[in-house]
Amino acid sequence: MPRANRHFIPGHVWHITHRCHEKDFLLKFSKDRCCWVSWLYEAKKRYGLCVLNYIVTSNHIHLLVQDTGHQAIPKSMQLLAGRTAQQYNQRKQRRGAFWEDRYHATAIETDEHLHRCLVYIDLNMVRAGVVKHPSQWKHSGYQEIHTPPQRKAIVDLQKLMKLCCFNDLSAFQLSHKNWVEETLKEDKLKRVAMWSESIAVGSKAFVENTQNALGILAKGRHCETDGDSFHLKEERVLYHFYPEKGQLNLENGLFWDDKQLESLGPTLGPQMDNLGLAL
Repeated sequence: MPRANRHFIPGHVWHITHRCHEKDFLLKFSKDRCCWVSWLYEAKKRYGLCVLNYIVTSNHIHLLVQDTGHQAIPKSMQLLAGRTAQQYNQRKQRRGAFWEDRYHATAIETDEHLHRCLVYIDLNMVRAGVVKHPSQWKHSGYQEIHTPPQRKAIVDLQKLMKLCCFNDLSAFQLSHKNWVEETLKEDKLKRVAMWSESIAVGSKAFVENTQNALGILAKGRHCETDGDSFHLKEERVLYHFYPEKGQLNLENGLFWDDKQLESLGPTLGPQMDNLGLAL
């Protein structure tokens, strides 16, 4: 089985996705999602990771970052994945892999495609049917964008505003809110594979330039179009098939009440195996 793509070009914006091992809901409790978020903040402090958006679900994460060089992204992902897994396994007295293979990275053009990718990440748990609005999901960048924390901010709002061509925070927040509301109103919630399974997404020129910059790493990949967007198709490598668990169900559901889950304990095992979340 080939390993997930993670090539980087300095200055580019990258949409990173990482799934828990064997689709397991290892992040189903709030304490574990908070753990990942705390290490994301630590990665920002240690390596200067430029975070534009993120969301932690119960079995995978989305992270939107800009590559500032100095190996900030791979160092940060190593810290995030390693420390989250270590703390979880120690607390649960568990052994074995926590994450599914490597994370996947997709280059995103900083035009309307960045706006769309930003909203795609925001609406992940709405798409899963867990909440009705992104403001209802605590572990996400949406909360920071609209209610910037006084301390320990993770999202680089100034950089995000600049990349989205805004100079005023209030104007950006209003536009971002409108992008989300418009998507909800038009019911454009279906999973779009290109955001998490491609090497690059944007205009034809952007995708071709990214392919040229990657050189041999993108050899044999083909530029495909989806309406007004182009993407450099990557071989589908994100999901493994586990006969005992069945196919990944894109029409997914999820138990997300932490207190209820804690009380049910091990009896949830067989039920959780039948649930899935789409990247």
